[in-house]
Amino acid sequence: MINRRFLRVKVLQAVYAYIESGEEQVEYGVKHLLESIEKMRELFVWQLSFLVETKRFAENRIEENKRKNFPTQDDLNPNMRYVENRVLNALENNKDLRREEERLKINWADHQDIIRNYYNMMRNTPEYQSYMSDDINNFELDKKFLVKMVNEYFAELEVLQDFYEEKSIFFVDDYHLVSSMLVKFLSDMKANFGENSSLPTIYKTEKDPVNEDKEYVKNLFREVIKHDDEYGKLVGENTSNWEKERVCVMDMIILKMALTEFCCFPYIPVKVTMNEYIEISKYFSTPKSKIFVNGILDRILKKLNEEKAKASELQTQLEAAQADNEALTGTLNETVSVNEQLQGELNNVRAEAEQTRKELEELQNQGLFARIFRRKKKNTSD
Repeated sequence: MINRRFLRVKVLQAVYAYIESGEEQVEYGVKHLLESIEKMRELFVWQLSFLVETKRFAENRIEENKRKNFPTQDDLNPNMRYVENRVLNALENNKDLRREEERLKINWADHQDIIRNYYNMMRNTPEYQSYMSDDINNFELDKKFLVKMVNEYFAELEVLQDFYEEKSIFFVDDYHLVSSMLVKFLSDMKANFGENSSLPTIYKTEKDPVNEDKEYVKNLFREVIKHDDEYGKLVGENTSNWEKERVCVMDMIILKMALTEFCCFPYIPVKVTMNEYIEISKYFSTPKSKIFVNGILDRILKKLNEEKAKASELQTQLEAAQADNEALTGTLNETVSVNEQLQGELNNVRAEAEQTRKELEELQNQGLFARIFRRKKKNTSD
């Protein structure tokens, strides 16, 4: 599988290519990025196949030497250490690798000169001499020898690099990156790797319901382009005039990518982001880039943290004000409720008073009527 650092490097390359090309369609850049990642996996398979082919070449060489008219004792009793390398044999018998070789139509038959060139160079290295004569013979030693060869000598195989350049323009950019992937794969290989073992997939999360690694690279690319001016301005605000004149394009892209992760990918620990981009700057920019990138990111991060702290304080104050407002609103509502209750009681009192008044008027009317009736009755008697 391709780890996050390799994915970050692919995004770095894609952003650089996008900027340099003057392309304006972001999704075209995303498509190009995903294609380049796929091609990196293909080159990884080619390199595994190349290593296996060197073993086959060595086997053929041994058989040819045995068939000489006058074979030497070494020809008849060759050192089989390399052709019996456990790692190479495991890869040769691996079904997944064979399927990939068929899919990519990998065939070294017409390119034996490239294999011969590497094989002869390898035999003259001190690592090969030491490996072939070592008394210890186990899987770990087989693995360590191949790792040393890839680490120390693959960068010098110009003939192989030229061959890959003819295969794909993507292979040129990814040759050294894939060599690093190859080292990691070989270093991590277990002794139980066999014919049914699977080669690493492109993405760690490729078989998950949501391919998070693939979404990560797409979104990282999109967000870097989206915030290009904003983060460029932020870098400028935290860079001296002397530094501005000397900052290179790759340093600027690395800084913008780191800022994008700080601001748009909060689930990635800040320390991880810092370390990753500082390491990337060591290999893909100038010799002094590590110090420069580290200093600028540290400076910006402190500023962002201060702004975050202020924002958090303001948010706390706002929440407190909202709480006070809610409390006042509650008190006001209680007051209104009490007023409404008192108003209701006052209305009841008024209604009762009105009823009492009416009753009194009625009683008064009844009393007046009684006096009039008695007076009239008296007058009639007289």
